[in-house]
Parts: sequence; C-alpha cells; structure tokens
Amino acid sequence: MSTDANPYRFGDLLALARQSWLRRMAAELADRGFADYRRSDAATLRLLRRRPASVGELGAHLGVTRQAARKVMRGLEERGYASTQADAHDARKLNVMLTPAGCAYADAIIEVIAQLNRAVAARVGADQLAAADAVLRASIEDAEVAGRAARVSPPPSAPADADHPDLQPP
Repeated sequence: MSTDANPYRFGDLLALARQSWLRRMAAELADRGFADYRRSDAATLRLLRRRPASVGELGAHLGVTRQAARKVMRGLEERGYASTQADAHDARKLNVMLTPAGCAYADAIIEVIAQLNRAVAARVGADQLAAADAVLRASIEDAEVAGRAARVSPPPSAPADADHPDLQPP
C-alpha cells in the first residue's frame, strides 16, 4: 500500500501513453504494408534515413551497447531494411545503411509519426500542448537524454522559452 498522499501517478500515465503510441504506430505501419514494426525501428530508421551510421554510432543514438545495436542491425538486415559493409577507412568499423525497402519503411515511419503528432495536437489546445511539452521536459533528469530532448523542437504554437535556450529548436 502506498503511503504517498498524492494518488496521481505521472509515470504510470506516461508509460500507458507510450504503450498506446507504440500500438498506434504499429497499426498504422501495418496498414501501410509494414507489419513487422519493432520499438527500436523509429529511432534507428530515422537516423539511417539521414545517413549511414556505424554500429557504434547506432548504439550511442539508441542509448544501448554495441552488442544491442548489432542485434538491432541484424534484425533490420533479416527483414531486408538495411545492409552493412566494412568502413573504407577502418576495417574494424561496420557501417549500416538502408536498402530501398528500408528507405520506404523509414519514410512511412516519418509520415506516421507526423500523423500521430497532428492527431494529438488536434485533440488539445495549443496551451495544453505547450504545458505537456514543458512537463515532459521537466521530467527528464538524465543529462544525456536532456541533451537529446533539447534538440526536439517545442510545439509550433508554443512560444520559445527565452529563459531556456536549450529548449530552442535546433
């Protein structure tokens, strides 16, 4: 039994919202012909859509070990979304790049994320969206994650926070 006087559980609600978001992502992607969505796909494919990356860079981007990044990479290869090749300058380095199917999958992921973002924005007011953005940013205490979050633009209608330049769009 909890001794906390406030029964509100932000973390529980955040976890449920994430679970719902991931289910909607998977359903939307399945409707577009990509029925094999995995949780690491969105971050991985958006990075690789911009440029090929080494397994080490992929791990750093995902916040996982190289071993875990290799597992993600192998999953993408097995599904036909990525290929790998040794780096031209460093044979110890393995670079991951998208295949044409991987580019199509990445484009679908980017479109679905934009669609889901628009749907949330349409259900709440601009002030509520700005408040949610502020609460989510305030809940991030890990410096590395906060640095990554600082590169995420605030809601379009939210005024830029002059007191917090790290919250400015990149």
